[in-house]
Amino acid sequence: MTTHTGVADLPNLFPGFETRTVSHDGLDFHCRIKGSGPPLLCLHGYPQTHACWHRLAPKLTDEMTVIVMDLRGYGLSGAPPPTGDTHETYSKRTMARDCRAVMQALGFDHFTVMGHDRGARVAYRLALDSPEAVDRLILLDVIATLDNWERMRWTSALKAYHWPFLAQPAPLPETLIGADPVYYLEHTLASWTRDGTLSCFAPGALHHYRAMIRQPDRIRAMCEDYRAGATYDRDADLADR
Repeated sequence: MTTHTGVADLPNLFPGFETRTVSHDGLDFHCRIKGSGPPLLCLHGYPQTHACWHRLAPKLTDEMTVIVMDLRGYGLSGAPPPTGDTHETYSKRTMARDCRAVMQALGFDHFTVMGHDRGARVAYRLALDSPEAVDRLILLDVIATLDNWERMRWTSALKAYHWPFLAQPAPLPETLIGADPVYYLEHTLASWTRDGTLSCFAPGALHHYRAMIRQPDRIRAMCEDYRAGATYDRDADLADR
């Protein structure tokens, strides 16, 4: 495990945290770690990175060993190209395996996992596939992927248009987002806030998110994440149901 050199180019939102890079499945995974006590893995949502935990994570380190990481395709973790047409490369099952491997490399065979949005989908898949590894499961702002697709009506489709949009075949969403990625990012984040602005986000966190969305391989990864949600992940949820 080595320090990730790319972090020097972005604001440090986790002072006092150790920076680690864990290698798994031919990819590097970026992690920040601090604290003592039982391990807590924090998983971010879309279109964010590990930076989304910068206000909460430091408040938990007195009682827990807090690990925040970037999911594959996001932030400073590896973003592999998709393989085949199953979208398994960015399935929540594959991402859950990433998380378990990272935690084992850090010395934790079982742990609490807390996920928000896409991270929550990875978290519940981890609990379903590897229950022996998950002590407690905390899901924020999410219902199961299969249920979300089945319940989608015109009102929810308008609010969550990005689900079918990002799941369209490549390179349609990649091309449209790539024309002005920062605009797309800021529009998306602002549309989910109470006042419709970016005022609730710290400038440093926005810097992380803007840096990520400017990279074509990250845009592709996010689209693949949602394509998996419409195919592989939906089928995996159905099998467990």
